[in-house]
Amino acid sequence: MTDTRNSLDHDNKDGEVRKTKRKEEKGRKEDLEMTMSLLRRMASHREGLTKRDIMVGLNAATPRTAERWLRIMRSVFPQLETVNDEKPYRWRIPNGIDSFINVPTDEELAALKIAERRLKQDGHADAAWLSTLYEKVECLLKKNLYTRLAPDINSIVFNTGYAMQAGARPTADEKILTTLWYALKAVSRVCFMYRGKERCVSPWGLLTGKSYYLVGPVKGEEQPRLWRLDRMAALRGAEGIAQAPPEGWTIQDFAARSFGVWQGKQHRVGLRFSPIAAGDARHFLFHPTQDKEEKEDGSLDVRFQASGLNEMAYHLFTWGTDVTVFAPAELRDCLVDMCKSIVMKYEG
Repeated sequence: MTDTRNSLDHDNKDGEVRKTKRKEEKGRKEDLEMTMSLLRRMASHREGLTKRDIMVGLNAATPRTAERWLRIMRSVFPQLETVNDEKPYRWRIPNGIDSFINVPTDEELAALKIAERRLKQDGHADAAWLSTLYEKVECLLKKNLYTRLAPDINSIVFNTGYAMQAGARPTADEKILTTLWYALKAVSRVCFMYRGKERCVSPWGLLTGKSYYLVGPVKGEEQPRLWRLDRMAALRGAEGIAQAPPEGWTIQDFAARSFGVWQGKQHRVGLRFSPIAAGDARHFLFHPTQDKEEKEDGSLDVRFQASGLNEMAYHLFTWGTDVTVFAPAELRDCLVDMCKSIVMKYEG
């Protein structure tokens, strides 16, 4: 009898939980329907809705509910406007509900501005594109709406810090980048002078490493090469359709074959980070193909396959004695030669 009673109690509790969930879901659905109904009425009524109208639409017993709803709507849809300055106040949505829903918030505009600032601080040429996009969005907004949003945008941007990445960063000529972007979109070739020779190349993509690189085959070849943008001169668009990459080829897969930018022989790399450095190494993405293995002594093994031994050595040098290379031998030799040359330079 006791087991039967316990089973019935358990079933009753489950039934109550399901009933409560259904009631909550129904309540949320009704709240959403009431909100959408009010928004449609605000968009269709030229004179707008009063606080009393909003209370009726929300089935609210007190004005506080309507005031709270208005605060939420103004934060999500800042273009909600007050029709008159005298009581009873009225609120409406200008230009219909479609434009109302698609207008960006101050947080979204601030995020765009912050992203532009970060790219600019890093010396990234794409900052100019974000700056132009921000100006276009700003022009699309009504002047009075942007005037109301501007203080909030400036406040968010001003109070958002950004730690610049240490060390030198590559920069690129904006005109060169623009020409290459247009060629990539139009699937057309480009020609330029490179180390004293004119090259006509089918652009397949762009990579950023120690410099900016164009990836693409020269006319008459099938395999892509890397072309440094800062070594290009007299860049121009060329007539004719660019040579298409092989089916399934992507710039992401191409980049993943190397530790950095340069392509070459593939190596199976094995690294061991000391217990002191393992905590930091766990949060690093050394390569998209990497595998990590925790060791009993607290050290961390990292394995991946890639080319670019010199670039690997440059990076591993920054870890000092906290990293041990156990494969391949060529990477150890490269790191040893680098350290010897530095010692000779400063002790010789």
